[in-house]
Amino acid sequence: MNRDEFPILNQELIYLDNSATTLKPKCVVDKMVDYYTQYTSNIHRGDYHNAIKTNKEYDKVRTIVKDFIHAKDEKEIVYTSGTTESLNMVAFGFFGQILKEADEVLITKAEHASNILPWLILQKNKKIKVSYIPLDENHELTVDNVLNSITSKTKVISIAHISNVIGDIRDIEAIGKICKENNIYLVVDAAQSVSHIPIDVKKANVSFLAFSAHKMVGPTGVGILYGKKALLDKMEPLKYGGGMNQGFESDSNYTLKEVPIKLEAGTPPIASVIGLGEAIRFIESIGVSKIHEHEYGLKQYLIKELEKIPNIVLYNKNSKSGIVTFNIRGVFSQDTSIYLNHYKIAIRAGNHCAKILKDDLNINNTCRLSIYLYNTKEEMDQVIKVLKNSKDIFKVVI
Repeated sequence: MNRDEFPILNQELIYLDNSATTLKPKCVVDKMVDYYTQYTSNIHRGDYHNAIKTNKEYDKVRTIVKDFIHAKDEKEIVYTSGTTESLNMVAFGFFGQILKEADEVLITKAEHASNILPWLILQKNKKIKVSYIPLDENHELTVDNVLNSITSKTKVISIAHISNVIGDIRDIEAIGKICKENNIYLVVDAAQSVSHIPIDVKKANVSFLAFSAHKMVGPTGVGILYGKKALLDKMEPLKYGGGMNQGFESDSNYTLKEVPIKLEAGTPPIASVIGLGEAIRFIESIGVSKIHEHEYGLKQYLIKELEKIPNIVLYNKNSKSGIVTFNIRGVFSQDTSIYLNHYKIAIRAGNHCAKILKDDLNINNTCRLSIYLYNTKEEMDQVIKVLKNSKDIFKVVI
């Protein structure tokens, strides 16, 4: 699917580390190079031709993002450096101001570090309570378990839309309804979902949502924080400086601009923001639902064949995303990754920044193979062939 758009695939490579970062289509690279070579300038600081063009290209990306996630207003779209910064802004810039001692935040043990550590820091510094919603026997999050975990102290539920190891798709619309009924804030880490399945922040009653461009065929160093405008208005900036202030005086008086600008101090990654807009246009030209159908179809095929290999342990064969998490029995995950790399197959091995999921999986490290729009059945066949022959793994690794 659209493989010709990705120049890196002209080399011998089976790229299956898409949950870490995706490959970049030529149109995204060209769009960024065009900014750097044809009209480079800063944003919102100049009145000359190139600056006006930069402003136009940069500002229209907010509308592109707003429409992509079905937000209400461009002012609800904040440019950040990525999901990590976005979630830190939510935790420290908003909830750090309003949560009180013993207030409860619900997360799961399957969350990425970026959606665990900020809450643990608030627990240490503000004495809030972080509780974990139990996962089911498939290590997935169910709506019933969410509902059963809520207490009178629950103020926030913060979860990934698609978890980055198990790959289960959480029903954020049902969870959003529960949050609305119980006056709970819903924070969604959409890093693994935004370019794989449709998202409607209004339907799901999402309070805040975060994602990164580099996981959706876009550039590194840029991401999005969505927040309901009334909530963003109350958010304290984590950075202060140029661009985000209306004015300041030597007597210590200062005035900040309105959201989202007050949350975007300094010169942003302009080319990367413009590249993000082009990445979304590329994804929409294919269709998010079509992408999901393609990658999930490949996963189902791969799982069916891997189940026939006696020494393969599968941890998430029932999840509905394009993520396949496995090990070769008795083989350290990094050794498996090195073995696959010998055959030009790129995957991820380790704990995948989900370091307490081991409490449920009963294992620290796994291999993660993550499928995206440019992967093919022929590539799955090569993976299957190589893993079938993995009895020779240490001849390759050593």
